[in-house]
Amino acid sequence: MPLAFHSLNRGDIAFGFFNIDTDLLLLDHYFFFADAFCAYIIHLSQQKGCDSYESLWEVYDIPTRMEIGDLMGAIHGVRHTGFIGDVYRLFPFPRREADFKQKPEGFQSRPAVEPILEKYAGHAKIPFRIDIEHETVAIGEYLFTKEVFHQIIDYVWLGGYPRWRDDIRPDYVMQMRRSSEKSSSWLFSGLVFS
Repeated sequence: MPLAFHSLNRGDIAFGFFNIDTDLLLLDHYFFFADAFCAYIIHLSQQKGCDSYESLWEVYDIPTRMEIGDLMGAIHGVRHTGFIGDVYRLFPFPRREADFKQKPEGFQSRPAVEPILEKYAGHAKIPFRIDIEHETVAIGEYLFTKEVFHQIIDYVWLGGYPRWRDDIRPDYVMQMRRSSEKSSSWLFSGLVFS
């Protein structure tokens, strides 16, 4: 389930996995696969001696709430609207609460999920910026403190809520942690994995 993360300029923003059968992440109205997110973090962690940094992240953008859909309605099986509703038709919420765990093999569902995503979303390149002077990170139009950015990274490490099934993580998540821990960048100082 996505959680609320505080942005400096837009209040609380939803970020996270929204279905246990896919590794797709949402950041409000942006969507990207977890392996892409981890690859961006790995690349960022390997930058040497940069006080500030800017790049573009390739994401999917679903511009309206109606097209995104109703997550809680889809989870409860009562309202399957928009993109999220279509994903939950294909991969319904588990019957047993004990089965509610993020699947480390979720990347294997991409051939089924991506065509649904393409139906609703456009491709976008959004700016990603770090600023040492203010110790901030901007992802698209959302501005976060360094500490909140650490929380976002840790969320992916944990598998969000409900966490990775059997505490098993995909290789790309493991690589993200290793690279982040080795980083000499100010941005990764103080990052603690739960």
